[in-house]
Formats: sequence, C-alpha cells, structure tokens
Amino acid sequence: MFFCFLFKCRTAQKVFCPTLLHTTSDILMRESCLYPLPEPHDLFQASQMKFEDFQKDLTRLRKDLRACTSEVDKVCKVSDEDNLQPFKDKMEDFLTQAKSELETLEAQLSSTHKLFLELTVFFSVKTKAGEKEVSPNTLFCIWHEFSSDFKDQWKRENKAILKERLKAAEESFRQAKEKASYSVKPKHASGIVSSPLFIIFMVSAT
Repeated sequence: MFFCFLFKCRTAQKVFCPTLLHTTSDILMRESCLYPLPEPHDLFQASQMKFEDFQKDLTRLRKDLRACTSEVDKVCKVSDEDNLQPFKDKMEDFLTQAKSELETLEAQLSSTHKLFLELTVFFSVKTKAGEKEVSPNTLFCIWHEFSSDFKDQWKRENKAILKERLKAAEESFRQAKEKASYSVKPKHASGIVSSPLFIIFMVSAT
C-alpha cells in the first residue's frame, strides 16, 4: 500500500519531503502484525487470581441471596393483600433472575477450574511445595516471564523490519524522483526564423 502512495506522489512532489516518510511510517506501523501472545500484564493479573477466592465470593453471594429471599418472605407475610403488589411480583422476578445468574457463575467457575487443571497436565506443570494442586500463580508466572522476554525480542525484530521497509520506501521514492528529473521536454520553434514576419518576407522574396 505504501508503494502505491509513493507512486501517486511521484509527479506531485519533485523534492523529498519529510512528511512523506512520516506518512509512510504510519502506514507501515498499521500494517505490522499484532502481538501474537497474551500481554505480559494480563498474564501477571491472571497469576494473582485464586480459585479459592472465587469460590468464597460465590458462597457469600448465595448466602446473601438466601438472606434476601428470607426477608422478602417476611415482608410478604406481614403485609396486607392489597399492599403486596407490585412488590411481591417484582421481588420474585428479581430473586429468580439472581438465582439463575448465580447458578451460571457457579457452573462457569467449575468448568474453568476443570479446564485449568487439564491445561496444567498438558504442559506438565508440577505443584509447588504445600500446594494440593497447581495454582494459577504457578502456571501464569511461567507464562508471564516467557511473554515478557518474547515481547522484548518481538519489539526489536519489528523495529528492524520497519527500518528495512522504510529504507526500501526511501529508495523507491529516490528512483521515482530521478526518473521524473530525466523527463525529456519537446522542443518548440523559437527565434527569428520561426517569426511570422520572417516567413512572409521569405515568401515574398521568392
């Protein structure tokens, strides 16, 4: 794409302009590939998580949901029939939705935990001393270190590739500029020989 841009600029610019390099650089950066691995920061955040903490949070939510359900039942029992609606229906809908969402979260946590353990087996990650099973910290700390080192090298390689492509772009523009400077202009008749009066004089003289 940047070579097409250079070609279009060939006849419009005869003097090399720094803006052209800036534009070319922007195009090359947009065309460069995305980082192929998870970001080191994301892996570090994952290494700080514990399945036990998630399970405790869900247990607390279920306890709070039971307490809320109990309070709603108490209010409904002591309220007159005329004053129950729309409170009763709205709270029943709310509690039903909350229960469904909690069950979904519990199922997702269980599935994620299972997949995580399968992943540790696949990569042959061993438990640390005192661990009953491989923790996210054990696995993702390894990945974090690898991704950090890989990204540093990836940046250096990308920078080198970009430098080469910019060099090629400069060379392409230089060749286009030289080609434009060698354009041959058609000759036009000039001087007294081409003057209409001279032509008339020569005709009358014969």
